[in-house]
Amino acid sequence: MSKALSKTDAHLDELDPKEYIIIKRARVNNLKNLSVAIPRNKLVVVTGLSGSGKSSLAFDTLFAEGQRMYVESLSSYARQFLGRMEKPEVDYIRGVSPAIAIEQKVNTRNPRSTVGTTTEIYDYLKLLFARIGKTYSPVSGKEVKRDTVTSVVDAINKFPTGMRVMVACPLHVKKGRKIADELNLLLSKGFARILINGVVQFIEELVGTETEGTKKKKALKIEGEIEILIDRTSVDAADENTIFRLSDSIQTAFFEGEGDCVIYPEGHAKMNFTDRFELDGMKFTEPSVNFFSFNNPYGACQTCEGFGKILGIDEDLVIPDKSLSVYEGAIAPWRTETMSEWLKPLLKNGIKFDFPIHRPYNELTRAQQELLWTGNTHFEGINDFFKYLESKMHKIQYRVMLSRYRGRTNCPDCRGTRLRKDAQYVKIVDTSITDLVLMPIEEGLVFFEKLKLPEYDRKVSDRILTEIKSRLEYLEKVGLGYLTLNRITSTLSGGEYQRIKLATSLGSALVGSMYILDEPSIGLHPKDTDRMVSVLKTLRDLGNSVIVVEHEEEIMRAADQIIDIGPDAGSHGGELVFQGTLNDMNGKVASHTTDYLSGREEIALPKMRRRWKDSITVVGARENNLKNLTVKFPLGVLTVITGVSGSGKSTLIKKILYPAVGRLNGSVAEAPGRFDKLEGDFAKITQVEFVDQNPIGKSSRSNPISYVKAYDAIRNLYAEQPLAKQRGYKPSHFSFNVEGGRCETCEGEGEIKVEMQFMADIYLKCESCHGKRFKQEILEIEFNGKNIADILDMTVEEGMDFFKDKKTIFDKILPLNDVGLGYVKLGQSSNSLSGGEAQRVKLASFLGKNSAEGNILFIFDEPTTGLHFHDISKLLKAINALVDQGHSVMVIEHNLEVIKCADWIIDLGPDGGEKKGGTLMFEGTPEEMVKKGKGYTAEFLRKKLT
Repeated sequence: MSKALSKTDAHLDELDPKEYIIIKRARVNNLKNLSVAIPRNKLVVVTGLSGSGKSSLAFDTLFAEGQRMYVESLSSYARQFLGRMEKPEVDYIRGVSPAIAIEQKVNTRNPRSTVGTTTEIYDYLKLLFARIGKTYSPVSGKEVKRDTVTSVVDAINKFPTGMRVMVACPLHVKKGRKIADELNLLLSKGFARILINGVVQFIEELVGTETEGTKKKKALKIEGEIEILIDRTSVDAADENTIFRLSDSIQTAFFEGEGDCVIYPEGHAKMNFTDRFELDGMKFTEPSVNFFSFNNPYGACQTCEGFGKILGIDEDLVIPDKSLSVYEGAIAPWRTETMSEWLKPLLKNGIKFDFPIHRPYNELTRAQQELLWTGNTHFEGINDFFKYLESKMHKIQYRVMLSRYRGRTNCPDCRGTRLRKDAQYVKIVDTSITDLVLMPIEEGLVFFEKLKLPEYDRKVSDRILTEIKSRLEYLEKVGLGYLTLNRITSTLSGGEYQRIKLATSLGSALVGSMYILDEPSIGLHPKDTDRMVSVLKTLRDLGNSVIVVEHEEEIMRAADQIIDIGPDAGSHGGELVFQGTLNDMNGKVASHTTDYLSGREEIALPKMRRRWKDSITVVGARENNLKNLTVKFPLGVLTVITGVSGSGKSTLIKKILYPAVGRLNGSVAEAPGRFDKLEGDFAKITQVEFVDQNPIGKSSRSNPISYVKAYDAIRNLYAEQPLAKQRGYKPSHFSFNVEGGRCETCEGEGEIKVEMQFMADIYLKCESCHGKRFKQEILEIEFNGKNIADILDMTVEEGMDFFKDKKTIFDKILPLNDVGLGYVKLGQSSNSLSGGEAQRVKLASFLGKNSAEGNILFIFDEPTTGLHFHDISKLLKAINALVDQGHSVMVIEHNLEVIKCADWIIDLGPDGGEKKGGTLMFEGTPEEMVKKGKGYTAEFLRKKLT
């Protein structure tokens, strides 16, 4: 290791902050006076065991200081709200650039937030379509144009010089007024002539003249088309005065003709022009930015109010079993004796229009399925049936029947894109903004790369197109080409959301910043890791310092420098074990990271694969990109569902299997995605638990010790202490959730939340209790020298040692240590836990119940998030403990260490997205996959097991 990068404190003072980010004696959380110099404008990976202090160094020290320095640069008005932002516990940090943190958490639940709006691509699309979009009539398909004075002058100047032309406009007679009155009004305005069926007539001759003080009017009878003659002139494109005169006359014609202008070129047919934006008898709205904004009442779809979903008739409720034919009763509401009258005409007349009444619904063509809904002259369709029910809403039986088939469905007007219907009429090269947001990103990129525009449009949109293409390219590079811009942000996984934020940062092309990323490889299949590395290097090459908290071997190998924090977790961590390249590390440093990378330590294969006899089969899964899959899920074993990002894993498990099984035993209210039926031994499953990465509990008050139900016993223990009894304290006095013993300033939170409008909310330590959560008199109650606040501040490991003689409490805390969370504090707030930590707390709570009765189906969504190799082995032991208790475990996972330890693998693919994903690639054991499996997962597993 070079002298410049030595961790010795004395050398840090000599280093140049322009070349290094220098941290001296950091003491945040479990960091033990850690000093380190991180080279600027390099890709640096911070690794180590879970809880070793990686996030404390990267986020709680570096990012916190960057954020604090940013706040100090704000105006005095803004700073008054942030005066109490605490400086991280460190002697000094030098060389800090503006800091940008990209974490795994999906921090938006806004139903209007989409991939397009999050990445800013949609903002550029709105601008593009407002600038160069052409409106086409849905009737004739012709372009809708508004004529202008210039365009009419240009049309006239195409005729030969010297040709006579007349400029006119229609005479619009107001309702209830006589023609004579209108003509007199024209005279008063200075007009002398009109055209009747194209023939010039003097207005005075038509209305009569004034003589001898009396008005003698000719009997006025005009039949035919009347037009006001504005001007008569000759064509002369070179004469400025003629052009000016024509322009003035045309302007007058548009005004007097209420938007219409008529030109009569000598010897040619008359030409009609209008400055109204209409065609085929339809009025259109001219495109503007707000016209394409679904977050604006002007641009939002009127039917769904910009949400994309409406309460309508759900196809899956109307036709629940799609393997049935119409004859066999596929249409559920027509099965009753009364309602079967609607079915009889179809069965009787189907042969007349060649409809296969005996063919299963899912084998009908799209046109035949559509026909069932729309009907024809021979029978009334399902849509007509429901319109009939709606007309009978005054009768309760019809209201009940209608409610039975209602559900949240895609809005038919906007196709789920939330935009007003006529926004689809605006197109660029036959493609509307609706088409673009429904395309997978990879297809959208191809569209823009091949886009050929006229010279004027190209100049107008050049900069906009550059921004759109740049952002789409980065989204594709980070492995998200399968997403659509219309995808709601809250439905993304933590890894997908993080990569979207990464792509957005790349698209912004910031320079001289410090990017701090939290495991960007999460949710990525091994095949996409190389692309992620190239993205991180691009960010670095722009002139940024990229600091990545990561466990992925490929990213470590690509790093300019590795910082290994350890040697273990919690109180046994917080030290700088190593700093240098991967080659420097191998064989020279003893740490868990080195042991696994060198192969000295590894996660062993199970001695034998469990065999199974019971299973659940999902038949005909068709939600999102799943292509009518039939998949068998074994029970009583560890099953891993894998495949590349976007292959359909989450759709199959989270949207179909979990709600379908959960609805059977009443534990899940959510409606499953589209599938035909569930077969097998699902009656044996007594409960289904989806263990995801969402925060534990519903508020920041939730913490590990309360989640595993150990806190009740601890409160009872403190209420039994002599001083507590003497003062009359009950167990509730030791709760921070109810009034009594808690600090009322922060209401037992220990910190005050300051909501920010221009940056992330910040949490400041409560000044009354100094973060202790309780009143001083409650803190006077001690057990073995520790008060209740001290207990909450203990790590799980310390808690196990402290309560080793209290079996009830010890047994509840032990599972937290078993799942690798020995470093987490017992009272740590849920909002400070990562997604992976929250998930493992949930796992620990199930292990703590030790439920031997029944067969619970556990579903885990990427449980290796945030885990080092060493911790994955602990996690596998905990998961296998659930299976050994008689439960079934299914894991959605990309990590090869977990895949190789599975009893059964279900692999989806071959790639991601609508067209390339959603196919069942393999079902079987890891050994069978290595021999027979096809696709990316089989290829990488082969390297791992051979």
